[in-house]
Amino acid sequence: MDTTYLKENQDRFLTELIDWLRIPSVSADPKFHGDVLKAADYLKARFEEVGLDNVELCPTAGNPIVYGEKIVDASLPTVLVYGHYDVQPADPYELWDSPPFEPVIKDEKIYARGACDDKGQVYMHVKALEVMKQAGEFPCNIKIMIEGEEEVGSNNLGIFVRANKEKLKADVILVSDTGMLANDSPSIEVGLRGLSYHEVEVTGPNRDLHSGLYGGAVANPINVLCKMIASLHDENNHITIPEFYNNVTELSTEEREELNRVPHSDDEFKKSIGLPDVYGEKGYTTVERVGIRPTLDVNGIWGGYTGEGAKTVIASKAYAKISMRLVPNQTSDEITALFQKHFTSIAPSGVTVKVKPHHGGEPVVTPTDSVAYKAAADAMETTFGKRPIPTRGGGSIPIVAMFKTELGLDTVLLGFGLDSDAIHSPNEHYGVFNFMKGIETIPHFYHNYAAAMK
Repeated sequence: MDTTYLKENQDRFLTELIDWLRIPSVSADPKFHGDVLKAADYLKARFEEVGLDNVELCPTAGNPIVYGEKIVDASLPTVLVYGHYDVQPADPYELWDSPPFEPVIKDEKIYARGACDDKGQVYMHVKALEVMKQAGEFPCNIKIMIEGEEEVGSNNLGIFVRANKEKLKADVILVSDTGMLANDSPSIEVGLRGLSYHEVEVTGPNRDLHSGLYGGAVANPINVLCKMIASLHDENNHITIPEFYNNVTELSTEEREELNRVPHSDDEFKKSIGLPDVYGEKGYTTVERVGIRPTLDVNGIWGGYTGEGAKTVIASKAYAKISMRLVPNQTSDEITALFQKHFTSIAPSGVTVKVKPHHGGEPVVTPTDSVAYKAAADAMETTFGKRPIPTRGGGSIPIVAMFKTELGLDTVLLGFGLDSDAIHSPNEHYGVFNFMKGIETIPHFYHNYAAAMK
């Protein structure tokens, strides 16, 4: 593929992405709802500009899904592209070096909320279509569906998919919402962990109490919550919920050795996030801990007085958000039930506990011997000059399992982000190199896939 057009238009492509990143499409916060809709409108206009047909905003009970397609010939294979235009909340704003919705390019990186997850990676697909249109080359049929609720659990996507199976009929799904090992070590994720996410509430007295008058005579919900959370791991960082590991698929020695062949340095890992040492479940490497082992983490904890100065109270309530990453063959329903049962059972008699499940998703492993995987690997080898390494990702994309169940389709996770891109964190960024390399690589995937499916 001739990259002249791509190079000549790099600045414009980046400017368009920056314009989109300026729209704070935070799906979790209702005050940004108008901006979420504005981001969908922006994407719809770009779909139309690159020549997609039947472009529409598909309504759901929540945020709309932006859809478009290029049907070249019914006899050709069809690729369904998925991504999301909503972004994580940018809080805490004060930890950003530049405002999260005022994008800047520094050191060849685009800094903004959503730069990598997932607006930057979605926009690679839009511009790849423009490159293909300019060259007059659409080797297969392409459908593209970008949702606005991924960061809050994709509650309406499954409903939409089930109601539109004919519209979404395809041969494979292509997703760029993942990462690779490094710019000089391309990789393709072939496994993702599932998710079970909860909010817990511990209630003690019927009001906040004076800690001098009542301290020592009542159960302090914050103290109790901390003890309950601490008990969820043992001294080996093994999760203590009964039956939690019953269905965990254990990899063979050979499979673990193969997994650990990926380029990884614990020293570089520690340095990149400012830690003195690695930490995790005993008996497993860092690569295994983030790829093939289930986890339990507290994502937020609060209660009592947290303002300036001192206020000596025993809080009436304490809260935490707790998530568990799951591996094959665990299911989110199974783990949700086990967590609810266990967490309420370990509460002392002086408090009451509520467990509110939020959203979940299923773990998935995608085949590495498929036509689509080979097409993606060949595309990366063409543009990077190296064969990509298959890896297991620690994150969750619940819709991958849903696509398999509802549409019967496997997914290729052709992502170009890096672990260092700080997604979900302050100062999220995405490399200009990665953005442009994605635009260059995606058309090769289409050509390779179409040729192999003849």
